[in-house]
Amino acid sequence: MATIHVDGQSYQVDGADNLLHACLSLGLDIPYFCWHPAMSSVGACRQCAVKKFKDADDTRGALVMSCMVSATDDTRIAIDDDEAREFRASVIEWLMIPHPHDCPVCEEGGHCHLQDMTVMTGHDRRRYRFRKRTHRNQYLGPFIAHEMNRCITCYRCVRFYNDYAGGTDLGAFGANDNIYFGRYREGTLESEFSGNLTEVCPTGVFTDQTHSDHYTRKWDMQFAPSICHQCAVGCNISPGERYGDIRRIENRYHGEVNRYFLCDRGRFGYGYTNRDDRPRQPEWRGASDDHSVVMSVDGALDRGSDALRDAFRVIGIGSPRASLESNHQLMALVGEDNFSTGIAATEQACLERMDELTRTCGLPTPTLREVEHHDAVLVLGEDLIQSAARLGLSVRRAVLGRREVLATERGVAPWNAEAVKTLAQDGRFPLFIAYPRNTGLASLASASPKCAPDDIARLGFAIAHAIDPAAPAVTGLDESTQRQAECIAAALLAANKPLVISGGSLGSTAILDATGNVARALARRAKPGGLVLVRREANSTGLGLMGGQPLEWALEELTSNRADAVVILENDLYQRLPAEEVDYGLRQARAIVVLDHQRTRTVARAHLVLPAASFAEGDGTLVSLEGRAQRFFQVFEPTYIRPETNIHESWRWLHALRAGLMRQKVTEISLDEVTDACAGAHPVLAGIVAAAPRADFRIAGNRLAREPHRYSGRTSMRAHLNVNEPRSPQDPDTFLSFSMEGYNGYERPGPQVPFAWAPGWNSPQAWNKFTDEVGGHLRAGDPGVRLLHPRAGVYQYANNIPAPFQVRPGEWQLAVMPRLFGGEETSSRAAPIAERAAPSFVTVSAADAGQLGASEGDWLTIAWSPHSCLLPLQIDPALPSGLVCVPAGVDAALVTGKTVTLSVADAGQISSHNPPDTPPDNPPGNNDRPGPEPEVRP
Repeated sequence: MATIHVDGQSYQVDGADNLLHACLSLGLDIPYFCWHPAMSSVGACRQCAVKKFKDADDTRGALVMSCMVSATDDTRIAIDDDEAREFRASVIEWLMIPHPHDCPVCEEGGHCHLQDMTVMTGHDRRRYRFRKRTHRNQYLGPFIAHEMNRCITCYRCVRFYNDYAGGTDLGAFGANDNIYFGRYREGTLESEFSGNLTEVCPTGVFTDQTHSDHYTRKWDMQFAPSICHQCAVGCNISPGERYGDIRRIENRYHGEVNRYFLCDRGRFGYGYTNRDDRPRQPEWRGASDDHSVVMSVDGALDRGSDALRDAFRVIGIGSPRASLESNHQLMALVGEDNFSTGIAATEQACLERMDELTRTCGLPTPTLREVEHHDAVLVLGEDLIQSAARLGLSVRRAVLGRREVLATERGVAPWNAEAVKTLAQDGRFPLFIAYPRNTGLASLASASPKCAPDDIARLGFAIAHAIDPAAPAVTGLDESTQRQAECIAAALLAANKPLVISGGSLGSTAILDATGNVARALARRAKPGGLVLVRREANSTGLGLMGGQPLEWALEELTSNRADAVVILENDLYQRLPAEEVDYGLRQARAIVVLDHQRTRTVARAHLVLPAASFAEGDGTLVSLEGRAQRFFQVFEPTYIRPETNIHESWRWLHALRAGLMRQKVTEISLDEVTDACAGAHPVLAGIVAAAPRADFRIAGNRLAREPHRYSGRTSMRAHLNVNEPRSPQDPDTFLSFSMEGYNGYERPGPQVPFAWAPGWNSPQAWNKFTDEVGGHLRAGDPGVRLLHPRAGVYQYANNIPAPFQVRPGEWQLAVMPRLFGGEETSSRAAPIAERAAPSFVTVSAADAGQLGASEGDWLTIAWSPHSCLLPLQIDPALPSGLVCVPAGVDAALVTGKTVTLSVADAGQISSHNPPDTPPDNPPGNNDRPGPEPEVRP
């Protein structure tokens, strides 16, 4: 710690920080532009100037940039010094010379860091009266809108995009005062984290294109603390709503999980909540009816209860994209012995193995923040950027963490970004990735062996044996793989905090067993490492802990006539198993009740459809891949804008169905009651009651406001219904209010903050006012509670080592590759995600393509009894021979490990085929579209 003196006051700060960081952490206001809490200092904008004095006797002082000066002991500075204030005001004036006077039409208006800093410096007059520099804007894809004329040349965008996130297609062009930030050629930004530019940019150069399509000012949107439902990482988000539609997703700060950044699927994949074809009323279709009939709530519940009561046995099919509360209510409705998780058997076996390994391997699961402090990483069988993108970004930060270590050893401040980067050059911590193809982190990897799934497992077992000879040895290992295993083992043992990552993307329990052996070996060697196991969906971890039978069991019970009714919860079964298998099972059911918020193929087979709430309209609990239970909260009440709708949480519908089934009066049930019931029924989930405050939580006697204090237009929103404004919806389930009335300050923040705002801070940088220190933790505590912890004890090694992968003439082993855009059920229904998704290809090695006589772009038939599908060919020279890869989301019947045959399709097959998407004109990865070059005009 160090003592610094600011404007005559003494403060205790972390001496490793720079002065700007230290002062902001103290709650003092200093304007800045180029600095960002996650990206250190470059001193480019000169906006954070303060007066620094040599000692207590120095009365003159000198201007310094506070982001470039260490907060050493006995440092004396003045923020309110006249010369410092005048200098900061002059900097704003320079920056504003080329800036357009377009705040009223700029989409960042009211949410703009430039506006905040302009007000903070007192700049309120423009003296420049001449022509302004102008630029031509670029098309940057479906996510990001570009308005280059608003740029103040702070360089935040390229520092985040290139240095932090590893992008390569965004750059700075030009020189002096004529700099252009964009792509070398117009086209879609390729980074999976490009959406963060909308919050990193302090002006309106990069804005949310999906928000532009239905724009609303920040202060006119209603927010709630929520959790991203697009993967299992558990990032915290702030969805904003207006007129009953989600208008945008913003990052919600969580000190242990996502901190400042989201992936693009989590930020832009919300469009499915706004689809016009969503079920919004209960619908009934009899066995002989061609069309469904809209019903009242009471009528639908009566029909559903009668149909289930007439059945001799009812099966419940849950969902890993539904909340714990909803899955528990379904289990309570049908009974534990009649409950299926709704997950295919292969994936469920992986989930069960991951749950076991998390508890028994001896290594803890680190948070994303902790991942960034590991100094050697082994990834077995995962492409993290595609399967858990935000985790992949943290692994990237961990590998580049060697820069800070080298800088500290040489006395260079870790926050001095350019000095650290120059010193480190290509210095990195070791990263090893075993996967069939190149991954999104391959450019950082020390070694990236390309292996079939079984060979990945064998490599993992060999690494474990090299770390601890007590682990089972791998027989028949070739010399090259043996050397590679020994090299990786040596790197993990030499590290202070090694990290092992795997998951279920390739559907291989053998890979998971090998990962477990590596983790056990490190634990036996007393290495303080970590183990991260990637699950696929938002609540895969929680549903795995709850337990249940796989989906195949549920369909078998129906096809064998051991059950004649089924209740399906927020799950499109056609996304999980072959269509004929699902069709045959559902055909045997006399009653099919489906609860969902999307009109899926499964909904089309239902006799009764009950419109379920999405994350935007409901409350519930999810468990992330690290075992953190987190609560998401209702953003808006759907009946307020659309009184004709009858959308409710699935757990509320199921509670009413259960009451009707038992011929009881339907009573109200609250979120706290159903959460308590879930925790009581499943001891492993007992901790979820502490995941968030209960409904009676208050701050200064007030609920937390979902709406900013400047929210306007409540009467006009319903003027088409009635000119009289009704009472705001009441929320008996949570501590939040559906209005601006309530607590929305930052002085006493609760653990669940709907949106970030503080006096003078309207941009995302307002989160600095809610943390114990800049970049630290929320002052009221980071949300959620950890449920999974390793148990101490004797670690038993797995010994089910698979045989090496063998190439079979005329046959190929299938590997289904996860993909960020288009590979997840709900986000793929959002138009921007569908536009961003890469075309689907079948990928084989160059040798296999030659064997088939096929060239890049030819159409291949993939055949496996009794199925086949056609996809264009992509050749990957690094792919092992005998392996064929297809992306997730093409066909549920395509499963990793299946044996298939390949052949070049003839013209007749191609002309009669309806492809899943259209192949690009250019090779994969080249997503340019014709357009003007970046142009700078005087």
